Amino acid sequence: MDIVETFSSPTLRTLQSAKHRDDLHPALDELCARYGLSHMTFLVVCSGGRSGLYPDYCTTYPGKWTEIYVDKRYFDIDPVIDVIRWGFLPVDWSSLDRRSAQAYRLFKEARSYNIGPHGLTIPIRGSKGERCLFSVSSNLPKRDWSRLRASSIHELQILSHYLHETTLSASGLREVGRYRTLSRRETQCLQLLATGRISKQIAADLGISENAVKLYLRSARIKLSAATSYQAVAKASFLELIKI
Repeated sequence: MDIVETFSSPTLRTLQSAKHRDDLHPALDELCARYGLSHMTFLVVCSGGRSGLYPDYCTTYPGKWTEIYVDKRYFDIDPVIDVIRWGFLPVDWSSLDRRSAQAYRLFKEARSYNIGPHGLTIPIRGSKGERCLFSVSSNLPKRDWSRLRASSIHELQILSHYLHETTLSASGLREVGRYRTLSRRETQCLQLLATGRISKQIAADLGISENAVKLYLRSARIKLSAATSYQAVAKASFLELIKI
């Protein structure tokens, strides 16, 4: 799946027009349909020092399951929440520790509401101390889920950071700040990275060295206060500095 196709209208326009929390749910529904996923959830684990806002989330899960999850404080025992401590890389739910009786009951109850059994969670760390999780789930057979995950993981990583910017802005947790202007080369490198090109391929496309590409991507991350290149691409797109 080509990321240019994935983020084409109307999906990207839906995200760009999400000015309030109520606008986010239709965007997630549309993205689930586009990717062939069962559900998507964006959870603000830590809002960067602001109190009284946790848990803040947007999800396509059935309302009854969300109500049960919150009322029973499953946040405190859900192994998915621990993914926030694992760094920046996506974590497949199959690698989570479900050996405790509490975790086993949690996933069993989730399946009764058509959640899973397969899923992927991507941790996001914002420049203001935010800690968020973007999760997707699927009811596909295991082999089909593996193919879907492999073909979509690049897009989902960028999407997770785009949703991070959109959700925090729409929820009033983040004011869109100003960022230093990207150079032509920085913009080109981010634009090509968004299409799935790696540094070596970007270097060949632009006729520059691979080290130069890495330097341009690093300087773009610094200018955009982004922790990763995926986050830089998402921020640049969110700010309409690049088009994807």
